[in-house]
Amino acid sequence: MTPLVDAVALEKHFASGEGALLARRAGRLRAVDGVSLRIAHGETLGLVGESGCGKSTLGRLLIRLTEPSAGAIFFEGEEITRLSTKALREKRRAMQIIFQDPYGALNPRMSVEDIIMEPLLIHGAKRDAPTRQKVSEMLDLVGLPKHARDRFPHEFSGGQRQRIGIARALVLRPKLVVCDEPVSALDVSVQAQIVNLLQDLQSELRLTYLFIAHDLSVVKHISNRVAVMYLGKLVEIAEKRELYRKPLHPYTQALIAAVPVAHPANRASARAGRVRLPGDVPSALHPPTGCRFHTRCPHAMAICRAEEPKIAEPVAGHHVACHLIGPS
Repeated sequence: MTPLVDAVALEKHFASGEGALLARRAGRLRAVDGVSLRIAHGETLGLVGESGCGKSTLGRLLIRLTEPSAGAIFFEGEEITRLSTKALREKRRAMQIIFQDPYGALNPRMSVEDIIMEPLLIHGAKRDAPTRQKVSEMLDLVGLPKHARDRFPHEFSGGQRQRIGIARALVLRPKLVVCDEPVSALDVSVQAQIVNLLQDLQSELRLTYLFIAHDLSVVKHISNRVAVMYLGKLVEIAEKRELYRKPLHPYTQALIAAVPVAHPANRASARAGRVRLPGDVPSALHPPTGCRFHTRCPHAMAICRAEEPKIAEPVAGHHVACHLIGPS
């Protein structure tokens, strides 16, 4: 079956500069560097990694909010990488995004009704009774009262503002929704409510999610498969139970080991098996040669410093880029 999204060798490099004022030299920040992945209809693909690894940039590339430097993006089998502005606008009905900051993403001068209605108006709807009815339906779907339509973003809590953002993203009934860390700015108690809401909406509206997060416990709860990024590269991707049961890449192992353990009786054994990564993430302006993780990897070998590992599939459906695993 044709996947909903198919990204092939996707790259995004940003021009940058560094050094002293009189000795400034240009560089290329490799935010996303040769990423290939597929997202099936109706699934939730979790995307995890440390801050600055390129997760959000990848999400924006897939819906062409950011233009790729190289590679190709296929949506329902059609390449959208080079679509014209007019053709891309039609596709945007099927591709939407929920942003991380539920306040900064909303125009403070617009009422809730105007915020949710705006995508409909952009795509040709009229400001009439049927359009207002769609706004009312979306408010009901995300759990907000109808009288909220006349209020403004500053009058709501963080969780309520994120519900407004979700309503705006879903009012066009998209097929793909990029959830760009949609709960990271919320209180823990509210996070569970929003995650459960997203799951209910996915079932009701037959949505497909790319769920970007750095909290692996949230990703484990909502995802079908999980992809792990490090410094612009995908290092591992697998079905979530397989990935959490037997992570193969040393970086994935360290991420999972760092997840807090709730039960006090299990904390001692968790601490004993914890993998501690030395140093900081290298600069994406000058990434390490070979495997980009070798500067922090406790198992690094000579080949890791010289040669970039290729993606292998040692277990069906479980892909990993690591010289410790080798080709399938």
